Amino acid sequence: MAFLLVDIGNTRIKWARFDGRRLGRQHAAVHSGWGVEDFARRVIGSARGIERIVVASVAGSRVNKNLAAAARRAGGAAPEFVVSRRRAGGVTAGYLEPWRLGVDRFVAVIGAHHLSKGKAVCVVGVGTAMTIDLVGADGRHWGGAIIPAPGLMVGTLLRNTNGIRRRAQGGARGGTTLFGRSTRAAIVQGSRYAAAAVIDRAVVEARTLVGRAPLVMLTGGEAPAVQPLLRSGSVIVPDLVLRGLAVLSGEPGLPEAAV
Repeated sequence: MAFLLVDIGNTRIKWARFDGRRLGRQHAAVHSGWGVEDFARRVIGSARGIERIVVASVAGSRVNKNLAAAARRAGGAAPEFVVSRRRAGGVTAGYLEPWRLGVDRFVAVIGAHHLSKGKAVCVVGVGTAMTIDLVGADGRHWGGAIIPAPGLMVGTLLRNTNGIRRRAQGGARGGTTLFGRSTRAAIVQGSRYAAAAVIDRAVVEARTLVGRAPLVMLTGGEAPAVQPLLRSGSVIVPDLVLRGLAVLSGEPGLPEAAV
């Protein structure tokens, strides 16, 4: 059976084909302002011969309805929107109420658990928000943390502080140490180092829960900017949510959200 796997975040959409064994090349785009025609042309149009469309979306009902309408227009399969639940893909969600766990985080944890092959993992998504989730070697999800990602930290400072905003116009945007030599570099580097520090602290706390330091598995658009600043061992997996969807697509009775 041929699948189209789709990961719709707050800003970007990613998609890839899956033949039941191997995940194809990942495609990605910013979906802001997209209508039905855009989804039909960019995402569904690349899905000839697809029998199922499996989706993890945190983008809201309007975006989900546009994707569903695009699939109908193309005469394709109706998208199946995954929901978080207590157990799936070898993972047991640690939230008291599993439906409150963002589906992108839930699916990423499933992907990380299968890739880690029996090792504990800190799963870090660095997108609009930065999320950190701990999953043990046995698939137990211990819970997580949500903080502003570096880009959101920078944007908040620029919007809400007059002096910083004014001084940050122009000037170098980055550097190689925490100590920036322009206001813009100072807030960019400060936000990235803050994100890295939280991740390293999470690894320390995780060690007491799972008995050893977990691997850090990063995903999301800002992951490459944060990874060099980590003291903990880490890998970047750009298609982590899609890999989790690949695992779930093989399970019977896939729960779906209403569109």
